[in-house]
Amino acid sequence: MAIEGKDNPHARPIRLGMVGGGKDAFIGAVHRIASRIDGRYELVAGALSSTPEKALESGRALGLKEDRTYASFADMAKREARLKDGIEAVAIVTPNHVHYPAAREFLKRGIHVICDKPLTSTLADAKKLAKAAEASDAMFFLTHNYTGYPMVRQARELVENGDLGTLRIVQVEYPQDWLTVEQHNKQADWRTDPSRTGLGGSTGDIGTHAYNLACFVTGLAAESLAADLQSFVPGRKVDDNAHVMLRFAGGARGMLWCSQVAPGNENNLKVRVYGDKGGLEWHQENPNYLYFTPFGQPMRVLTRGGAGMSASIGPATRVPPGHPEGYLEGFANLYKEAADAIRAHQDGKPISSLVPGIDAGMAGVRFIDACVRSSAKNAAWVKLDG
Repeated sequence: MAIEGKDNPHARPIRLGMVGGGKDAFIGAVHRIASRIDGRYELVAGALSSTPEKALESGRALGLKEDRTYASFADMAKREARLKDGIEAVAIVTPNHVHYPAAREFLKRGIHVICDKPLTSTLADAKKLAKAAEASDAMFFLTHNYTGYPMVRQARELVENGDLGTLRIVQVEYPQDWLTVEQHNKQADWRTDPSRTGLGGSTGDIGTHAYNLACFVTGLAAESLAADLQSFVPGRKVDDNAHVMLRFAGGARGMLWCSQVAPGNENNLKVRVYGDKGGLEWHQENPNYLYFTPFGQPMRVLTRGGAGMSASIGPATRVPPGHPEGYLEGFANLYKEAADAIRAHQDGKPISSLVPGIDAGMAGVRFIDACVRSSAKNAAWVKLDG
């Protein structure tokens, strides 16, 4: 184990701040767990709620000092940037409409940003955030956590190695059922409010995950799409179901289905990819198995940590084969790799990382924007905004 000292200045954890994620929040707790799994971060500051009283209460519950618990992210960014022991990175875990203004405040002060997806609630804000990230010396990471799963990376490597040959078909789906009926709680309220979530409902919340997974595994990007969006629950102002056809660069074709009104589905994300030499399939709810079928041969079941797993995937897995590993560990892989990139950046060393960044975030928001535009034109084919 490394010992902190002059010869090892980076042995201590990265000082982390958090925007959002206070009392009754779901995703903030997930980020905090993920940041702690490998001991690479220490949460030392937070603007945990837009309500000052709730922010202070949440800070106390997490053991933060009162003078490091802030009523606004703007105050936090200004003061932490001046402190000798101020935060080095910030996790932004708010509703979508806060992502851009919060990230901008920290980026312009040289503080690295780890942001929940989607990048922003609007394409205009996404473009402004991309410019802010380009102008900053700080790094920007986007937590599309499914890219951290070991067998997703194994699937990506199979594609990169040419084991599937020329890609032809990409199918990805992410159905849930939790919004099948109208409900009112913190999670549902902001996700169905276009002023906070953006114009995309299921497309923004889980469709972006599905699209990102398809692109991450295949290395492809969609050039155009045709989307049919529905708001099945009466009065709902954003989509809760979407069927999308995709045309990828290079000629591959795809289909994407996302839904939050499909009873019997919890987080049933899955991806299938087919080329002229073989196909693969992966299911998020049973994530330790990857199904690979070379054309004309029996299906092969590749397991996390088992025979046939690439050696390069080893660092992304933590426990022996047969033990459940998935959602939290996938998140933790992104946090660990972001920490490696931050330390390399601080040391002026080359940076190589699979953690999604601003480009993946832009792709996700362009996907949402194109889906909304297409559906408004009776599912006409539209190009993704460049």
